[in-house]
Amino acid sequence: MCKINPRVDFAFKKLFGSEENKDLLISLINAIVSEQEQVVEVELKNPYNLADYQAGKMSILDIKAKSEGGRWFNVEMQISEDYNFDKRAIYYWAKLVTEQLSEGMMFKELKKTISINILDFNFIPKITDVHNCYKIINTATGEDDKLHDIFELHYIELKKFKKNYQQIDSALDRWSSFLTKASQLDKEHIPPELAIDKAIVKAIDAVDRMFNEEERVVYEVRMQSLADVESKIASAEEKGLKKGMQEGIEKGRQEGIEKGINDASLAIAVNLREKGIDFAIIAEVTGLTENDIKTL
Repeated sequence: MCKINPRVDFAFKKLFGSEENKDLLISLINAIVSEQEQVVEVELKNPYNLADYQAGKMSILDIKAKSEGGRWFNVEMQISEDYNFDKRAIYYWAKLVTEQLSEGMMFKELKKTISINILDFNFIPKITDVHNCYKIINTATGEDDKLHDIFELHYIELKKFKKNYQQIDSALDRWSSFLTKASQLDKEHIPPELAIDKAIVKAIDAVDRMFNEEERVVYEVRMQSLADVESKIASAEEKGLKKGMQEGIEKGRQEGIEKGINDASLAIAVNLREKGIDFAIIAEVTGLTENDIKTL
């Protein structure tokens, strides 16, 4: 069984962002992009480097690559919930575009930049599809017109992947199965639906032996950090729920008291009116207006 969770960003970067595993990155990219965007070779622009991570350069956890055709890719695994991730994804895409210009390129030379975001939480509401792709389109025609075709952004929401092995029918299904079910996979007994893909077989074999002792310590620290974040979120949610319930109870109690007082005032007013008491006196006793009393 895989003891390393490949969805943890540090492990994901080592697995897909290392020179020896570029074939896995190519397979993953090709499982997500269209047939027209398939890649044969990529050049890693920020390959995995433990020293960079230890130096506090957390941004190395995304993967930047350039294809043989000049297209640029930013691939990121996000395991913690971030409901502003759409803004972050746009920022990373834009950052990669500007990095092209920093190489001395002219605007006309800018190449298509594709952002691939693999999320371990539900992000896009009201849509059950695991994979969603966004482009800049002409709102009048619904077409992209190939006018702003340097932009392409993909979201893969792993929590929405519900297929069993027998339902797998695409390369993206195989990678989603690997990422979500790694803890169940044994390299000696790989399900046939995954075993047909040599990249998946290599990933299953590589995931548990890719860390040395020092890297495993970093991985464990990262796992603990993620667990701490989840715990704090859960505590905040629980505290907010309790506060909301208490405020609701207090509000309900106050509204009940106010309604009780109002009902009592009305009953007294009706009784006094039937006895012919002057409206001004009834208003003074009950706190109601004379107009209220007249309408009883």
